[in-house]
Amino acid sequence: MEGILVPITFFICTFAMIFGIRYFNNKEKMAMIERGIDPGVRKSTPQPFLSLKFGLLLVGLGIGLLVALFTVRGVFGDNMTDAQEGQSVAIYFGCLGVFGGIGLIVSYIIEKAWLDKQA
Repeated sequence: MEGILVPITFFICTFAMIFGIRYFNNKEKMAMIERGIDPGVRKSTPQPFLSLKFGLLLVGLGIGLLVALFTVRGVFGDNMTDAQEGQSVAIYFGCLGVFGGIGLIVSYIIEKAWLDKQA
């Protein structure tokens, strides 16, 4: 019985969520029309440094993975116990966070220098 009930409940909840999102979106647009506001597509501002930011983030993550790999191999060697494997996972996540953050900081410094140069 539970094998049939879960997919049916999932389908009903998904349908209700999509219906609710569309309903409230339509209601918001109708309220904007009533107030005389153009409900057209919202234009976003261009983001010229978006690809630089993602590129430096991914480079930072890649460097973090390499540093974590060399650190784990240098500290633990090839034969690891279960406790050492858990510690190596922490090293991987730590290096990913640190080097990904460094990549974003470098992106911020480059963007700030460019904006200061433009002003």
